[in-house]
Amino acid sequence: MIEELHVDGSKRVSRAELINFLNQDLSREYQAIIAYVVYSQVLKGAEFMHVAGEIEKHVARELNYALILGEQIDYLASLQVDESGTLNTSKKAIEMLQMERDNEAEVIQNYTERIRQCEALAEYAISEQIRGIQIDKQIHQIALATALSKNAFKQLQAV
Repeated sequence: MIEELHVDGSKRVSRAELINFLNQDLSREYQAIIAYVVYSQVLKGAEFMHVAGEIEKHVARELNYALILGEQIDYLASLQVDESGTLNTSKKAIEMLQMERDNEAEVIQNYTERIRQCEALAEYAISEQIRGIQIDKQIHQIALATALSKNAFKQLQAV
């Protein structure tokens, strides 16, 4: 049997596989909600107060993303309740922010693939919803990178 491939060489998925991937994405959004609640309370120090406040705002956004994904999965008639997965954290603020930046990079990559998968299945409305989430994720990734650059620079100056 020959696999169907997208133009970019990635494997074309079935509707059932798309539903499974969307449920995995939903699980990661649940994990992000928990992570942001923890991070917003754990980040300490004057240089991180603004960052902690911004992260607190992201809790509501992540909940909105979970609701959007849940609605789209329900539209496909296959909403599943999944575990939120494990939460990686650190007691060091810089490491915590780096883990979150890396997580955002992975999520953005996953959503890029999900958009392709949705469009290959002619699920254009779902792909547009995910595209909107992806834009917000990229903005957040840039904010994290900026925060890390500023704090990394301060650490280098202290050495």
